[in-house]
Amino acid sequence: MSSSKASADPTKTIHTLPVVQAYRALGTRLQGLAEAEAAERLQRYGPNVIEEFKGKPLYLRFVANFTHLMAILLWAGGAVAIIAKMPQLAIAIWMVNVINGAFSFWQEFRAEKATAALRKMLPHFVRVLRDGEERQVPAEAIVPGDVMLLSEGDRISADGRLVEEAELRTDQSTLTGESHPVRKTRDAVLRTDLAYTELPNLVFAGTSVAAGTGKALATATGMNTEFGKIAHLTQSLVEEPSPLQKELARATRVVTYVAVGVGFAFFLLALLLTGVTLAESFIFAMGMIVAFVPEGMLPTVTLALAMGTQRMAKRHALIKRLSAVETLGCTTVICTDKTGTLTQNEMTVRELWLPGRRLTITGVGYGPQGEILEAGRSVSKPVQGDLRQLLSAAALCNNARLLPPDEPSSGGDSPSNRWTVLGDPTEAALSVVAVKAGLDVGDETRACPRLRELPFESRRKRMSTIHQVDAHNRVAYVKGAPKEVLLLCTRTRSGGQERALDDGMRAQIVTANDEYARAGLRVLAVAQRSLSVQAGSLSAYTSDVTERDLTFLGLVAMMDPPRPEIVAAVDKCHTAGIRVIMITGDYGLTAESIARRIDIVRTQQPRILTGADLDTMDDAALKQALQDEIIFARAAPEHKLRVVSVLQEMGHVVAVTGDGVNDAPALRKADIGVAMGMAGTDVAKEAADMILLDDNFASIVNAVEEGRAVYDNIKKFTTYIFTSNAPEAVPFILWALSRARIPLALNVMHVLSIDLGTDIMPALALGAEPPEPGIMERPPRSLKEHVVTTGLLARAYPFLGSMQSLAAMAAFYFMYWTNGYWGKWMDMPNSGALYRSATAMALAAVVTTQIGNLFGQRTFKISSFRIGLFSNPLLWVGIGTELALVVCITYVPVFQSFIGTAAFPLRNWLFLFAWTPSLLLLDEARKAWLRRHDTKTNAPNLADGGGNR
Repeated sequence: MSSSKASADPTKTIHTLPVVQAYRALGTRLQGLAEAEAAERLQRYGPNVIEEFKGKPLYLRFVANFTHLMAILLWAGGAVAIIAKMPQLAIAIWMVNVINGAFSFWQEFRAEKATAALRKMLPHFVRVLRDGEERQVPAEAIVPGDVMLLSEGDRISADGRLVEEAELRTDQSTLTGESHPVRKTRDAVLRTDLAYTELPNLVFAGTSVAAGTGKALATATGMNTEFGKIAHLTQSLVEEPSPLQKELARATRVVTYVAVGVGFAFFLLALLLTGVTLAESFIFAMGMIVAFVPEGMLPTVTLALAMGTQRMAKRHALIKRLSAVETLGCTTVICTDKTGTLTQNEMTVRELWLPGRRLTITGVGYGPQGEILEAGRSVSKPVQGDLRQLLSAAALCNNARLLPPDEPSSGGDSPSNRWTVLGDPTEAALSVVAVKAGLDVGDETRACPRLRELPFESRRKRMSTIHQVDAHNRVAYVKGAPKEVLLLCTRTRSGGQERALDDGMRAQIVTANDEYARAGLRVLAVAQRSLSVQAGSLSAYTSDVTERDLTFLGLVAMMDPPRPEIVAAVDKCHTAGIRVIMITGDYGLTAESIARRIDIVRTQQPRILTGADLDTMDDAALKQALQDEIIFARAAPEHKLRVVSVLQEMGHVVAVTGDGVNDAPALRKADIGVAMGMAGTDVAKEAADMILLDDNFASIVNAVEEGRAVYDNIKKFTTYIFTSNAPEAVPFILWALSRARIPLALNVMHVLSIDLGTDIMPALALGAEPPEPGIMERPPRSLKEHVVTTGLLARAYPFLGSMQSLAAMAAFYFMYWTNGYWGKWMDMPNSGALYRSATAMALAAVVTTQIGNLFGQRTFKISSFRIGLFSNPLLWVGIGTELALVVCITYVPVFQSFIGTAAFPLRNWLFLFAWTPSLLLLDEARKAWLRRHDTKTNAPNLADGGGNR
């Protein structure tokens, strides 16, 4: 709703009012609003829609891709070429700008669609009472005061206060991230220790009805809903440029300033020393600028990032924003959920405890495959006696349903290829263990039909169901927190007989519970009570009447097991200098147990902060706490957002995982937002930079490894591209210093044919290099580290570039020498077929020496020969492409006339290929010296990030 509309706020305390007063507070009645009143409120409050944040206009975003510093330089260069009557040069330069700008805009245009996803989560129509009649109206037309009718499967369109309910449960996972259905009530709630979204008499837009029916008064619509507030927060967060975007902008500025400075200097030299015309001096200066500006760098970076996304997709990480690929490589902290990311999100019963018996359960997940073992031996199925009674009670005091493979999970969702559940995962685990024991849950339910349920309440910490056993008897089954249930027990069952529960047995039960809890298992106690059939309503079976004098049946210990590959992934993070912080909605001890099991925490007493603790801490205290090994438990998504923000203020590059709507702000705020592809909501996926196709933490670590490789590869092909700048510049320098008596070995069109032609595919092949050995054994790169460093420039220009310049000029002179110009340094012609053949030789020499340079740039320190000649097939594609291009430029007439070349004898290729290994051998000597130096200083043999030494 726009800010000009009135705010729909019938008070934030409506949950404290009885139903009758709630109607009065909203100005409505049992029959619902009249149509005229609804129309008036629609005008007052505005439509029930999620509004789109108006960002930078599309045309400005489009223009920005064509007006940055390097783009302006290239536009100006093309204009100079037009003035100098070289239209082919102008077209080539301008096409670079057009292609770069169009591609960048297309990537940006496709990037963010969070608002569209938020809108999709609101239903198109909803049932309401208007003038006492049930009507179906568009969701946009819901107004505060409407009486919404809710039933199983409905998606809720507005925030509301319940006024009627029958066994109503809602799935609020899209809002809170918690997957279990939430029990709702119509009663007033006076508690002050609950978050607004935890209030049991409120329902929220964007959530759905998991079970039961109800009526709710719409209290807030559109942007005033909790859903709308999240949308506003998500859209208002400004996306910061990624580290790579900042670094490329810096590199562009540096290279542009250097190129323009060199071009201007040599413009003056040409004008003063050679006596050429002003226009010729401009062309000469343009040649120097073109030689020093790596026109192919930006498209190569873009294509390398795109290839990185493809490699990551094969490792179950889908990248939405290209620059996010490299950002992963400098990640210093990963803030991760527990359930489903570190664990399998499939609660599994692992242990059963009965008086005098302890049993182990095999199998993982919701599939019924597995055995019940006692003292290492399988228990025969179906189980009998006390064990059967325990498992039958647990399966009956239960609302979950197991869904076999290929059955839709809910609401018409696509079929799954594995066992899934409908309902609470903990209850599902109880059903699974019953099936493993040989029980048919359907037969058990038919034999003892349910009459009444006393739902789980946080105050009671237990749930009870009442079943009809026969015409004269009923039974109550109870499950819940062991200590609370045990307080209500007076007897225990053993050997088929009920016995008084003495202090010794109580101590045994408490000891068993504590052992399971310390092992990180979630423990439930199961009990029962026989009831006689009483006249009157079933409502007489209240919790106070039913849940007393219970018979203890046993303990069920379960856990959501960690993913098997998680320990190795977390250890890889530790080795790579990446900190892993768990932020979960689960309890602290459970979180600590899992964190310790998978090696996230290593100290004896890690600090555990709850959401309530965070609410009382200022940022300074939180920063201090983050210095220690820490776990965040019982944390809401807004707490996750705050932790991410504080970590960024501390200078960290933060990756954060999330799956719910409420996670969207944190995902958007993080340097890398990681959404769950299987369990995540559309909103989380749209707000994130990366989507885990398998919801697996190990895939994040794999993506970090690929991100580091992408940055390394950018350094590699930047060195490769810069190396050829030296032989492109040297001919202009010699031409100027000789007062134009030494012919220009390479002109501007030759330079462009290298930068935009022969160099592109080999550089792209370097961008596809797999991660080097040891890449995850070094700390994350510092954000102060640059792509273009003095070390890289020294390696590219004077070290490798001088050798390549020597080869190019030798090839240029070789053509003259073999045609009778030996020793005639200053008398060689600067036009005609021989001159054009000599320039073709110089151009071909750059290409052949770049082949050796290509293999040399594959590694930073380890020998290129160690990784094999054929481990990256794209290298050979690149080599074949550049050779094909230089052959076309040399021997195909249309290319000859466009570039300004002529053919040279085929035997001259022997001279050219003799130079091919020169750069490779030169760089191998450098790497050998670095390895010896590292050995002497006991330094680890790791990549140096691009030759910074």
